[in-house]
Amino acid sequence: MSPQGADRGGRGLLITFEGPEGSGKTTLIRGVTERLAACGEEPLVLREPGGTALGERIRNILLDPASEGMCAETELLLMVASRAQLVREKIAPAIEAGMIVLCDRFADASVAYQGFGREMGEKTVTPLNNLALGGVEQDLTLLCLLSPEEGHKRLQNRET
Repeated sequence: MSPQGADRGGRGLLITFEGPEGSGKTTLIRGVTERLAACGEEPLVLREPGGTALGERIRNILLDPASEGMCAETELLLMVASRAQLVREKIAPAIEAGMIVLCDRFADASVAYQGFGREMGEKTVTPLNNLALGGVEQDLTLLCLLSPEEGHKRLQNRET
């Protein structure tokens, strides 16, 4: 196998994994990572929110039970802040270096969760995502789907 990125003209790839909790994103990422390693690639595996020191602090705020009453606008802006840091600190440099980046959730998650789930609308979310992305786009998104019932069952099994 040639050096990382050589078969892609030296350019890296950004592959994102989307889907609800319990849909198998982490398992799929693990499998893709193992397969790429077998081909001589060492992907950079990241998550959103998080992936950087600042992003992990933002993640802790978002997931803190004390943040339960957080308004939709604050949630969106925190997600976008985490994403902007992740893109500039990790994703863009890795792509430039010819690496494959695997990211557990990315910009599409904000369209789904904040845009539709929190009823902020795609017209509000998309410009903020574009600002955070700074021109970086995913090359491939893998969407993991399952029924709400199955997702709930899997999440309950995780807790036991």
